[in-house]
Amino acid sequence: MKATLDLWWLLRRRSSDSRDPQGLTNVLAIIAFAATTAILLVVVGGVGAFLGRAGGIEGMRDGTGADVTSYDVQYPVFAAVAALLLLIPLVTLGGAAARLAVARRDARLASLRLAGATTGQVGTLTVLDAAAQALVGALVGLVGYAALLPLVAQLRFQGRTFEISELWVGVPALLLAVVGVVLVALFSAAVSLRRVAITPLGVAARVTPPGMKAVRLISMGLAFVAMIVATNVSFGSDAVGITILVLVLVAGFATLNVVGPFVIWVVGRITAHRAKGVPTLLAGRRIVDSPKTAWRSVGGVALATFIAGMTSIFALFDPSMGADASEAQFMGDLKTGGFLTLAIAGVLAAVSTGVMQAGRVIDQRGEYRALTLAGTDLKTLDKARLRETVIPLVASVGLATTGALMFMAPIIGLNAFANVDVMLQFLACVAGASALVLAGAAASRFVVRSAMAA
Repeated sequence: MKATLDLWWLLRRRSSDSRDPQGLTNVLAIIAFAATTAILLVVVGGVGAFLGRAGGIEGMRDGTGADVTSYDVQYPVFAAVAALLLLIPLVTLGGAAARLAVARRDARLASLRLAGATTGQVGTLTVLDAAAQALVGALVGLVGYAALLPLVAQLRFQGRTFEISELWVGVPALLLAVVGVVLVALFSAAVSLRRVAITPLGVAARVTPPGMKAVRLISMGLAFVAMIVATNVSFGSDAVGITILVLVLVAGFATLNVVGPFVIWVVGRITAHRAKGVPTLLAGRRIVDSPKTAWRSVGGVALATFIAGMTSIFALFDPSMGADASEAQFMGDLKTGGFLTLAIAGVLAAVSTGVMQAGRVIDQRGEYRALTLAGTDLKTLDKARLRETVIPLVASVGLATTGALMFMAPIIGLNAFANVDVMLQFLACVAGASALVLAGAAASRFVVRSAMAA
């Protein structure tokens, strides 16, 4: 064990090699973990604040048992639904950060395996690396959460702003968040490690992985069938029925991460086959070589698009049409909460795209330099990298729009999406989320310059 620890420390000290210039990989992973932790705590704090205003668990129990459910009791329910939807992009970003760190070290770990290192030693090195980065990122995220509290407290719900004490989650929750982020990192690292432990020669030789399977589409089909069943079956009580609907909706939301890489792979093959220029051909080939990475780069906007589909439904509700002041306030807060959830999802998408794009540049540094030596200018490489983002971005928005229609139609019907206000709001939300993602991709340009100069 001591030898493994010494080797890990040596590799940490020499992390800035020709494949990882200036330790940018560590910085990117820490940024992703920090964003995950800070936003997770903000979301949890928001749910806790609404729960506190409703009187806690006892207040919720009394409120749901009353003949007429008060609006105060409904706020924590909607906040919890938003938190569940945001949990998926949060876990995705945390997992992407862990895979980013491991992927950059695949070749090195594979070389150690070929040199005689055991699977256990390689596994320990990976776990230590992922845990160290996740822990540092989570601690930075705690500072970010503290900095965000005064800003979040300015949000106005139920006719008043929040007190910072309402949004404070407490020390136990802070510790749980750190532990949770580290566990997500360890799990993702362990999954990524399988390809190194099983096929070290293939990793070292950078063999192209096999294509994606269409069987992934079945998961979304099953979730859609479950939604139809859930909307047409009586479960004995409204609480149970709503709970099942929410769980099925979140499950359908999660299937985007399963179906997405296959759709991106198909689009990449079509793009490479029909390319009429060097930038498009480069982009198509890179997408085909790693569709999962391409999806992780833009998957956040797909999740944001799904949320935008739900948020746009609020365009049907005009607060001024409320029967009384309380109903008007509730309808207005629903819109505010929907847009806030969408904004958080958009920020997560932008961070995920920026981190993954920069990580891909580092990973492909050798290819960039080879293309430059062969006469390819940086303008062409920038165009290829932009199309490597835009093409999956368009595909993911189309997939998410289809998913939103599939899972929302059984609940509210297709007629709602024929409303002009709904469609305009949906398009505006998608455009905003897409702009954030493109900004995240553009932010990785400095990494290209750094990688080329190293």
